[in-house]
Amino acid sequence: MTTAPLWQTRVGDVWAAEWQRTDRSFADLARSLDATILALAPMQGKAVDLGCGAGATSLALAAARPSLSILGIDLSAPLVAVAQQRAAHAGAGNVHAICGAVPDALREGAPFDLAFSRHGVMFFDDPQRAFRGIANALQPDAPLVFSCFRSAAANPWASETIAAMGGRLDRPAAYAPGPFAFADPARLTALLESSGFTDVSLQPVDYLYHAGAGDDPASDAAEFFTRIGPVARVIAEAEAADRPALLTRLRSILATRVTGSTLDFPAAAWIVTARAQGNRQ
Repeated sequence: MTTAPLWQTRVGDVWAAEWQRTDRSFADLARSLDATILALAPMQGKAVDLGCGAGATSLALAAARPSLSILGIDLSAPLVAVAQQRAAHAGAGNVHAICGAVPDALREGAPFDLAFSRHGVMFFDDPQRAFRGIANALQPDAPLVFSCFRSAAANPWASETIAAMGGRLDRPAAYAPGPFAFADPARLTALLESSGFTDVSLQPVDYLYHAGAGDDPASDAAEFFTRIGPVARVIAEAEAADRPALLTRLRSILATRVTGSTLDFPAAAWIVTARAQGNRQ
């Protein structure tokens, strides 16, 4: 379970350091997600990136909608700093990132004409409160677009690597913040509808999770996985004496996925769209 305090400290620090490999892992998904966001984005007005991370999704939208003001919100100060630096480097003057929690930080710019997120909404400590706050911060009928992982079984980058180390990923009986928090489409649809959204649609997207590259893609992927994701947590929580064997098993399963200079896993996500019903108190 990845809670807000972890994003504000250790987890956020690691993601900020690993933003380039993280963006690489989502590059194939980003093509579908960015196209969906762009199709619903107004030419001007205000948009908000929920859990903006290092800013990749904000920057993609900013390039296509230069007259649209985009606010990025993230719990991690180091990630926000990376997003700001990237926006400055890209000359994206319409992108501004702040450190804060959804929905509280939304008050700075509300009402918005669009809310979007690349895998940032799965870590809300209280998703009902967060999504209700998002609905309240949107103009009536304004769109919400986000991506999230489908089941662990459909994402072997997680399930296979965990299994190689003797573990398994089960769907929690109740909500818990983490990568597979919104895998259940019925549960997610009900959550959004009860939080002030209508016209909820979940589109399945299968894509390649780019885990490793370069001269030794297996070692590149192993380093990435031991820093970010479910495998990192297993290794961190293991006894020191057990870690070398776990790393050997991890490298073994990763080696089977290498093709030339790349290491890809199949991955599965939802791209979710919905519209705000209007302000609810």
